[in-house]
Amino acid sequence: MENYEINENTLAIIACNDDLSIVYEDSNSFYVKNDSNKIMEDSCEYFGSSLEGRRRGTKAMIGVNYKVPIIVEESKNIIFFPTSSFRSKFNSWISLKHFNKCYKSGVDTIVEFDNQVKIKIDMSVGSFNNQVLRSSRLDSQLRNRKDKKDSFLGG
Repeated sequence: MENYEINENTLAIIACNDDLSIVYEDSNSFYVKNDSNKIMEDSCEYFGSSLEGRRRGTKAMIGVNYKVPIIVEESKNIIFFPTSSFRSKFNSWISLKHFNKCYKSGVDTIVEFDNQVKIKIDMSVGSFNNQVLRSSRLDSQLRNRKDKKDSFLGG
């Protein structure tokens, strides 16, 4: 598969190399002939923005400049966070919505999702937890803004 848009069932997009990623969706996984950042860019565009626009929005909302979590689609609170720099060809993306817990495995981190799917990530547990916290702050800000808007509109 060459084209893929992130959706509510996407758990993670794991970079394999410059032009190949593994997508985890529900209890399935499959290869996509695209790098993880290109999949993220295409998904942001599919939902009406750009990756750079989403990055700037996150920076404005929570003040983060590095390893910025991304709101892919705001009405469904689809938020993903990167495992490394956007410039890295080995940057992977993890869904905040489906994340359950993580734990150390050697120098790597095992990520467990709410459906018990587990994947190994090449980053420390501390760095991973920091990304979860950043993403949770972004999610909280997004929900607060929606709540204020709804109460203002009488919804």
